[in-house]
Amino acid sequence: MTTTMATSCSLVCCGEEQELDKAVIVRFSNGSVKNAEKLDFTTFKNADESNPRKKSRRILVAESDRLSYVGNNFGTGSLKCNSLCKYFVGVLDKQTMQMEIHSAQLFNMQPLIPGEAIEMEKPQDTTQTYRDKVDSLVEAFGTNKQKRALSSRRLNQVGSDTLHQAVAKAANTVIDQKGLEALQQEVADTDSQAELALHLPPCNTDADKPENVYQFDDLLSPVEFGALEQAGSKMAALTPEELQKKKDDGGCLSVVKHLEHMPSEGAAREKTARCAFYLSMLLQLARQKSITRKFGQEEDCPRIIQSKLLKTFTVDTFNNGRVQNKLSASMRAKLAAYCLALLLHMGHMTADLTLLHRDLGITEARMIEVAKSMGLTLMKQARGKAGEAELREEHRHASLVLPLVKYDQFMERRKRKKMH
Repeated sequence: MTTTMATSCSLVCCGEEQELDKAVIVRFSNGSVKNAEKLDFTTFKNADESNPRKKSRRILVAESDRLSYVGNNFGTGSLKCNSLCKYFVGVLDKQTMQMEIHSAQLFNMQPLIPGEAIEMEKPQDTTQTYRDKVDSLVEAFGTNKQKRALSSRRLNQVGSDTLHQAVAKAANTVIDQKGLEALQQEVADTDSQAELALHLPPCNTDADKPENVYQFDDLLSPVEFGALEQAGSKMAALTPEELQKKKDDGGCLSVVKHLEHMPSEGAAREKTARCAFYLSMLLQLARQKSITRKFGQEEDCPRIIQSKLLKTFTVDTFNNGRVQNKLSASMRAKLAAYCLALLLHMGHMTADLTLLHRDLGITEARMIEVAKSMGLTLMKQARGKAGEAELREEHRHASLVLPLVKYDQFMERRKRKKMH
């Protein structure tokens, strides 16, 4: 018995190959070719070598006496397996019995019939939205239920467009009648009033006494008022020289005014002193650019008051991963309203708006806006007599008188325009 051994060969891997070095494997879509030697193959490459997507595109043409075939490695007619798999071809050298391995790509060759136009790939309509594309699919392949829903939605869209046109026409008519600037001012005033209403102290509109409209306990609870005993004693012990220094430094004119006219003794003096310290902390908070957890420690502010100030009149913001307290514009309006309510209790339901807006660092117009939103009665201090050497400075005051005043800003603005 004779045993036949198979001839062995070794595999040789070629070096780094370029795109042009890839072997070509063709597959004819209309069957196999019997005489492949009679076909002339020509390869065409894309001329745009700088484009990374186009430089690897190839078109393979096989020509014969009877028919021509065309295949490419891109577009709708290309084989998707080229991007999913890697193909290799082995070439055996029978003398050295070494087989070289080359990478390859597949081409699907389709017959090119003379006179038949080649279907070019239609460019995608970039103006269509995702909704438009889905609607096109529903129109072509959707069920009857989907088509009815599409038709109903388009009818509703037409109705919505008609409504928008009517609203736009009505808006243009109003703008032409009133003017754009007047409408913008009205919207700004309305937003400002709505913003202020959210940050006013609790208001009891059914109160029978002025002091019960903005109740003192809503500004300072009994526990908080008790914690201010030591701080209030220090305020009451300030000398006239220290009060003059506070007046010269500025920022606490409202506090100094009440300390200069404090009751001589009794519970009223103690209440005024405690309220004066709390008011000074409110005014100091209004002037802070950056607020830290150490706020109020230099003035020996009680911990419960410090927490109340940060919680009630500041907002938490995040900066570099840290939580910080800031005084927003709406919080400044809230701070002004609470200061004004506290001054009403300290001054027998009357407060000096001129001193307060200077202490808070806001405009007089903004201060008057806060007072109006609280329903206060505005008045001006009478001038000095003509015989006096120096006229006293005019100060605006606000008083809480029942019933509360309801201001109509729009009516006032129209009257001023008519006067001009």
